[in-house]
Amino acid sequence: MKALMFAAAAGLALFSTVPATAQGIGHTWLMRGSIVGSDDTGPVVCIGKADGAEVGQVLEVYRNVPVAGSSYKGTGPAFRRQAVGHVRIDHIYDDHFAHVSVTDGKPTKHDIVELRRN
Repeated sequence: MKALMFAAAAGLALFSTVPATAQGIGHTWLMRGSIVGSDDTGPVVCIGKADGAEVGQVLEVYRNVPVAGSSYKGTGPAFRRQAVGHVRIDHIYDDHFAHVSVTDGKPTKHDIVELRRN
């Protein structure tokens, strides 16, 4: 257990020394497209300038829901996408994050927003 804790601490220390441009890996592969939380102005999504987002765009919101009787080792997918609403980008505050307002539905934290590029 101590070895695992040491490895985790070492990984965090190493990540903190990585240049900011390389830290975009977390955005690109882990959080991109997620509703990551909310603040006083409303929900915050992990989509920003780097993704081509623009103020006023309306994004579809999906939730991954389990499929009864399936598993990752079974015959079909363990999850399916369920449409839960739409959000509109109100303010983009950096390359990776934007504030949105809910236009319909009940999107929540960890739901997926989809920015469709033309």
